[in-house]
Amino acid sequence: MAGVKETPRQKMIGMMYLVLTALLALQVTSAILEKFVLLNNSLEQSTVSANRVNQSTVDNIRATVEKSGNRATDLVIVKQADEVRKQTADVIAQIDGLKQRIIEQAGGGLDETGNIRNLSEEEKVAQIMIAGGRRGEAYKLKKTLDDYLQGLTKYSPAKYNTLAADGKEDPISSRSPEQRQKDFAELNFAQTPVPAALAVLTQRQTDIRRIEGEVLNVLASKVGAQDVKFDKILAMLSMESKVVVAGTKFKGQMFLAASSSGIQPRMSLNGAPVRMQDGTGIVEFTAQGGAYDKTGLARRVLTGSISYQTAAGMKTVPLQAEYFVAKPSYQIETGTMPPLYLGCANKLSIQSPQLGALWSPSFSADGASVVSSGEKGKITIVPNSAQVSLNISNGGSLLGTERFRVNRVPRPTLEYFVGGTKVGDPRGVPVGQARSVRVQAVADESFRNYSPDDANFRVTGITVILARGTRKVGQVNLGPGGGSLGSLAAEIQPGDRIAITVDGVQRRNFQGNISDVPMGNPMQSVPLY
Repeated sequence: MAGVKETPRQKMIGMMYLVLTALLALQVTSAILEKFVLLNNSLEQSTVSANRVNQSTVDNIRATVEKSGNRATDLVIVKQADEVRKQTADVIAQIDGLKQRIIEQAGGGLDETGNIRNLSEEEKVAQIMIAGGRRGEAYKLKKTLDDYLQGLTKYSPAKYNTLAADGKEDPISSRSPEQRQKDFAELNFAQTPVPAALAVLTQRQTDIRRIEGEVLNVLASKVGAQDVKFDKILAMLSMESKVVVAGTKFKGQMFLAASSSGIQPRMSLNGAPVRMQDGTGIVEFTAQGGAYDKTGLARRVLTGSISYQTAAGMKTVPLQAEYFVAKPSYQIETGTMPPLYLGCANKLSIQSPQLGALWSPSFSADGASVVSSGEKGKITIVPNSAQVSLNISNGGSLLGTERFRVNRVPRPTLEYFVGGTKVGDPRGVPVGQARSVRVQAVADESFRNYSPDDANFRVTGITVILARGTRKVGQVNLGPGGGSLGSLAAEIQPGDRIAITVDGVQRRNFQGNISDVPMGNPMQSVPLY
């Protein structure tokens, strides 16, 4: 069987033909011969029907060409379609002649009812179609069929199986050691009664009409190939983003998109050709960063074009599209929310990679004031209670509430200096150095690293008492941080001691506000030698 595209009816007829062909080597009854007659009649009806369809295809080609203005390229297709029809008609006519000859010479012609007189004749069929020395009509027919298929190759790229297969080429006969040795003529016309021989020839006509139809369809697809005919219609949805965060709006555009299978457009982007796949350009490249704005985005513009052939010549449609490149970043996350410090500048950065350019947050808090930095997601929280609840919104929609615990600012450490020497030696300080006293409030290291603008401490005043044994020798009050002991230093003797009492400590925060630090009245005793 030639080709691969068959209608269900053609497949059924082909199967009947193969089954009946397998009976040719047997002695058949008149009932079986009648079945061959019915098979032949059915095949002839299929051939006539296919002929009408093929003629309709040619008429449609001619009408389409006329509507397009009878362009020279399209008129060539019309000529080729007429040539295919003529070549097919010539082969069909040759086979009709063979069928008529078999009816007349082997079948004894038709009786008064229109039926073949001698259905069972086999010898005369063999004489006509096989003869001796390969002089029979079947050998001439084989060449005609092979030449016909070869001639169609200039109109269609399809490859068709031979219409005149020898035994070794036939899918059924090749399985039989005896049948596979036979050539086309012997396989189909040896020991073959008249109606079976007619059915064999009509089957070839059916295949020829089918192949003719396929070739004409190929030619029809070429008519107006330079016209843009949108034959592929798709429903499309263009989305601003495929990722939508809860509480934000989904935005997109819904429209019809059309493409043409009859054209092969050429596409370019930023001066380089675009790879094509099924009529669609595939765009893929590595995004290049640089020149970011304060939001971390860099604007880029793609410039391209799509060119396609029209009746008036090549047409080019320009294209321009904007996109943004985001600056690479990373986030450090912990399993729990970090603590905040009471009355201090607690700086937070809250970002949403999912929203990207759509991230435009706003914040409010319970138990704290929120100070904006002017940058997206970067804020300063100043707690005024033991617990803080931070409300995070975007585009007017609340995304969530985060809760923080609030720590008090750790007390500073007091460091005492006598005469420039830091107190710490168990022996004390030499009498000669006891000329001044200074006390320094040093912030906790971790707190200073967390919020340096809030870690500003000072001693507001100190009281220094000179003692000898159990007796108080004298006293001096010094201002913030300390100072000179003045006349009291002249009275100092070895064995005395001085008692340094801190009167108060204050802290200045990032806003310049000053508050007292509850330290009590710590006292440091320093021996003198």
